[in-house]
Amino acid sequence: MSRTALRICPLCEATCGLTLTISDGRVTGARGDRDDVFSAGFICPKGASFAELDNDPDRLPRPMIRRDGVLTEATWDEAFAEVADRLGAVVGEHGGGSVGVYLGNPNAHTVAGSLYPPLIIKGLGTHQTYSASTLDQMPKHVALGHMFGSPVAFTVPDLDRTDYLVIIGANPVVSNGSLATAADFPGKLRALRKRGGRLTVIDPARTRTAELADRHVAPRPGTDGALLFAVVHVLFEEGLVASDLGGIAEHVNGVDDVRRLAEDFSPEAVSEYCGVPADEIRTLARELAAAPTAAVYGRIGTSTVEFGTLVSWLVDVINVLTGNLDRPGGAMFPLGAAAPAPRPAKRGRGFRTGRWRSRVSGHPEVLSELPTAAMAEEIDTPGDGQIKAMITIAGNPVLSAPDGNRLERAFASLEFMLSIDPYLNETTRHADVILPPPPPSQSPHFDFALNNLAVRNNVRYSPPVLPHDGRPGEAEILARIALALYGLGVDADPALVDDQVIAMTLAKETSDPDSPVAGRSVDELTAMLPPGPGYERRLDMMLRLGPYGDAFGAKPDGLTLARLKAAPHGIDLGPLQPRLPEVLRTSSGRVELAPEPFVEDAARLRAALDRDLDRFVLIGRRHLRSNNSWMHNVPALAGGTNRCTLQMNPDDVAELGLADTAKVKGPGGEVLAPIEPLPGMRRGVVSLPHGWGHGRDGTRLEVAAGQPGVNANQLNDGLRLDPLSGTAVLNGIPVDIAPAD
Repeated sequence: MSRTALRICPLCEATCGLTLTISDGRVTGARGDRDDVFSAGFICPKGASFAELDNDPDRLPRPMIRRDGVLTEATWDEAFAEVADRLGAVVGEHGGGSVGVYLGNPNAHTVAGSLYPPLIIKGLGTHQTYSASTLDQMPKHVALGHMFGSPVAFTVPDLDRTDYLVIIGANPVVSNGSLATAADFPGKLRALRKRGGRLTVIDPARTRTAELADRHVAPRPGTDGALLFAVVHVLFEEGLVASDLGGIAEHVNGVDDVRRLAEDFSPEAVSEYCGVPADEIRTLARELAAAPTAAVYGRIGTSTVEFGTLVSWLVDVINVLTGNLDRPGGAMFPLGAAAPAPRPAKRGRGFRTGRWRSRVSGHPEVLSELPTAAMAEEIDTPGDGQIKAMITIAGNPVLSAPDGNRLERAFASLEFMLSIDPYLNETTRHADVILPPPPPSQSPHFDFALNNLAVRNNVRYSPPVLPHDGRPGEAEILARIALALYGLGVDADPALVDDQVIAMTLAKETSDPDSPVAGRSVDELTAMLPPGPGYERRLDMMLRLGPYGDAFGAKPDGLTLARLKAAPHGIDLGPLQPRLPEVLRTSSGRVELAPEPFVEDAARLRAALDRDLDRFVLIGRRHLRSNNSWMHNVPALAGGTNRCTLQMNPDDVAELGLADTAKVKGPGGEVLAPIEPLPGMRRGVVSLPHGWGHGRDGTRLEVAAGQPGVNANQLNDGLRLDPLSGTAVLNGIPVDIAPAD
């Protein structure tokens, strides 16, 4: 017998709705859910391969423990006991601060990964926290924090209503979008063109997104900050700054400061550095200013560069100056259903970094994290505060961080390493214990983070479509680790963790005069939560307290988990609405258009204009059939265009006399890669995709090991960081290219 079940796809940020076919107790197929309120049936190859990924024979069915140097299968009781003993021994001897925690990108795509790691970090009391954010998006957080007072006050392009869209450093036709949750991003770009709108793409390569554009600007990698500053220069010079900033001038500080900063960045001054004609920059500025509505959207290509935070800041500076911040068709602030209910507009505490610094190189903390590029030195450098144990949760930093070879050696030197991961991969092969969570079909899904990035407000929930196969769920795995750290033991009831969070949250809410449940009894509110898994009780609490919630009965028509479950295709919450005053939490209560750290870093960018230009620089790229290192073990997603090749302009290939393979040498090492001549690649720019290099021994990834590719991040020594965010410079790094022999 076959049946169907609905499931939100957890494989990228598009969060498309799926209709799964279930036969004989397993997922056998997936198609788009035509009735999904957000994705309306759209599906990409990743979602279509859900069944293969869910049933991957290389997924670990049971825990593994290192015995006599060899990882062997164990029972869950044995594995949890080993964690309690070994991790407890490290904490007992060296303190919780000696334990490092690394959180991989997939944590943003699971209920457990969103709710429980903060409790583990708090239980350890460690400052040694790392994540994929400093390999990806941290510059955006820092820019938002300084401008708006909140590092999660994300602005997203209002794709369905804009008249002019500028995409810089992103390829959403392939990536499906990032930090802008939009199912069927390609379709939305085509709809923009169909309604008479215009699309400009700024990228060194002629990507599939650039092929859809009205204009493609191809700057040298890493020069986006200077290019955007030149756009700002033109807006002021030619009197194109929007009158009253589109109606938000009363909420903005620092316009004159930005004007002064931009004086040194005329299009003529930056043209040679950027490799873009001055007239082309002026045209871009004029078109942005003249469009009825417009939005600038920047992504990973603007974050993982030397001036990543400045670029992320300038994206929204331009949105402000053109009058397009917080207005329909411009850059707007989503409002997720599980976010706290909006409070009255008021001044906040602002945003700061550097509350502590890394032990070895003195890198400042950002959002309670240290740079992932510093993780290896914090492990392999002796001294007080040295990392002695490591917990990795759904991450593979050996492939995704700079200088994975050094990181491997560092992992091998630890006293204890725990990995919560479904695979024996390049990172987890160094673990002493691996705890594998069940596959997606046995897990719930709610997009806690990604709903706050959606280009149209919505809410959807997927309960597990298949029962657990005997193993604990990911929420229970992480909760039991937290229980051990809080002194209750791994065998205590995992529900205690959720009960404690609920009690603390409701106590805070009931004592807040601006809360929708101010002054009410915590016991009364707790009793209103439905029975069920702890994560569902927490989700119900968050929905009820959220902007659309029922406020625990005070708003009878409001949102609850029960109401959400009764709408399996989701609930449409409408288009984005202007809401700037309630977002602002700066100490001034206004948008800070020229924060002091950015003013200071602009001088560093100005000095860069006079540098000698590198002959070749390396950039990464996305594949439609991949997401970092996650999916290289799925046969349906292997091959085709999803290949680890060195893309180069054919004229560069001919000039260097290259054949089929090239030697690529960077600051951190060298690799041999097959050449893929690509006419759309700017000369002097080469591209390798991120997340490859599966040729190491000791893994259990049969498909990936058969097509291992090379690790582009091994070319990077990790010494170049964006100083404002601690993000590794992964794009625009200088490389030498030579024949393979």
